[in-house]
Amino acid sequence: MVVLLAAPVARADYEPGVSPPGANDWSCVPSAEHPNPVVLVHGTFGDMTVSWNMISPALVLNGYCVFALDYGDRGTGKIEDSAAQLSAFVDQVRSATGASRVSLVGHSQGGMMPRYYIKFLGGKDKVDDLIGLVPSNHGTTQPLAPYAGDAGCVSCDQQMAGSSFLLNLNAGDETPGSISYTQVTTRNDEVVIPYISAYLAAGPRTTNVTLQDRCPLDVTDHLGIIYDPAALGWVLNALGRPGPADPAFRPSCL
Repeated sequence: MVVLLAAPVARADYEPGVSPPGANDWSCVPSAEHPNPVVLVHGTFGDMTVSWNMISPALVLNGYCVFALDYGDRGTGKIEDSAAQLSAFVDQVRSATGASRVSLVGHSQGGMMPRYYIKFLGGKDKVDDLIGLVPSNHGTTQPLAPYAGDAGCVSCDQQMAGSSFLLNLNAGDETPGSISYTQVTTRNDEVVIPYISAYLAAGPRTTNVTLQDRCPLDVTDHLGIIYDPAALGWVLNALGRPGPADPAFRPSCL
């Protein structure tokens, strides 16, 4: 049975470095039903503490070993360096749990950055699923993004549409390896513009989802998607079956 959770009340006293509920239990032993631990990867200006307070406990209740990390000075550092941090963390999770592969669930940059790890840092054989929630796969044309770069956010410049980083990342095969790729986006995304830039090239191991195609009244935006029950439904569907999320899946539109 799949268990869903409502979003918790937001708290102002969370501090970066505090694991979200249920995450980072290094004694967790993956079950036969869910053999791949789930690693949660936050987005730019985010951290694990505020990003995963709905998704982390929901995954734990559904029987997954869940881990989360902070990286890249709140995700503002050079994406290549953040991917190296992810690589080291994945190896730590694999060593602790005995799992050969992990599944990755990422928000915004956290849905795109792992693709650098997969393509260039040896992650291709260590990842089973990559699930991106509003991932910046092809960057953004958001007119305010360059100002964040001027303020010291290196990754913001790298996530501009047409950046040299993204041209390199997306050259050739966008979905290498035997990994299953699921992208979940929203028409109300005010950060990754246009919203369909979250999509990856179509293929048998790729599912691209827009929330409003199933839940027309869903008003979730870029930041809110990590607390959206419909998005959680897509995550659980992707993790709970072979391959990416089922394109015919119908989440609960609460």
